[in-house]
Amino acid sequence: MKELYQTDTLIVGAGPAGLAMAGRLSRMNIPYLLLEKSDRVAASWHGHYERLNLHTVKEHSDLPFIPMPERYPVYVSRLDMIAYWEEYVRQMNISPMFGQEVLAIKRVDAGWETETSTRVFRSERVVVATGYNRAPVVPVWEGQERFRGVMMHSQQYRSAEPFEGKKVLIVGIGNTGAELAIDLYEHGAQPFISVRNPVNFIRRDIGGRPAQRTAILLGKLPDPVYDFIARQVQNLTVGDLSAYGLQTPHYSPSKGLRCYGKVPVIDIGTIDLIKQGKVKILPDIQYFNEDSVTFKNGRTEVFDAVIACTGYRAQVEDFVENAHTLLNERGYPRQLWFDDGAHKGLYFCGFSIPLSGILRNIKIDSERIAEHIQKRAKHQPVHP
Repeated sequence: MKELYQTDTLIVGAGPAGLAMAGRLSRMNIPYLLLEKSDRVAASWHGHYERLNLHTVKEHSDLPFIPMPERYPVYVSRLDMIAYWEEYVRQMNISPMFGQEVLAIKRVDAGWETETSTRVFRSERVVVATGYNRAPVVPVWEGQERFRGVMMHSQQYRSAEPFEGKKVLIVGIGNTGAELAIDLYEHGAQPFISVRNPVNFIRRDIGGRPAQRTAILLGKLPDPVYDFIARQVQNLTVGDLSAYGLQTPHYSPSKGLRCYGKVPVIDIGTIDLIKQGKVKILPDIQYFNEDSVTFKNGRTEVFDAVIACTGYRAQVEDFVENAHTLLNERGYPRQLWFDDGAHKGLYFCGFSIPLSGILRNIKIDSERIAEHIQKRAKHQPVHP
């Protein structure tokens, strides 16, 4: 029989969203338990590619109550972020329960029952903080089983060193694909990017000013005004890339994210490499051959490796009972919490993607959720 634990609030996931919630509830003296399936906090960041740096500025990327160290640069590196989160856990006296992969969360009586491989947790409420990029999207292409080169998802990519001197196809030009193209080029590989749809680019810095700071200011304006300004700035700083094989959507970067969930590419140098011919753009894939890929324009190119930068999904429906009724058309929770009887006490933190920054929004949303919990918490002690 599995061990039974009871708590006021259960938090699932010890990434930045889960840590933000734990920090908030700790300060409010609200009993909680924090579950993490791996053996460390922010586990996915330990596995990200080595050159990863934030595209958001440090003052808008920290967790509640503890700012990032002054010595950190404006755009913080992956390793510095991990060090910051680990120090946050120490300073806030957060004690995650590691090795607790959640198998199911379901409504039981007036509360919730969460089951892991070894334990069962009963709680009045559950905060799901497993992240918007929990499960990689791995497409299947015609003939890919014939391809004899290296094939991987970007989740498996660590550095460009193994690809030195090789011809590499990146599939997808989101933020990861765009940055991996830089990494590959700088390490002596020949990067190509297969692009299926039009894409919006934003320069990370404009006139020495981080785009995030501008986005926060523009976010206070009416949407049509914001969209107009965003498009004009994009035209001036990025321009028309159609000559290089990249089409721009008919909507602005801000409208694309707000209305369609299309995250713009925050450019840190990929555009310049494309214009210089050092990174080449190809159309969508038609099928794979033994040592090459044929594209929908009929062109065939030989490649040593293919890296699918095809994104992730939240996939909360994998473990949250009846979650499909709570999700939008893109598979993300529609709200931070639900007050109806069937889902009362169920919260979601870390699933929104605004132009003003995911980590900034986690800090804002965690406060809203914590205040909502505080109003309803009975402040009962934890009974292990």
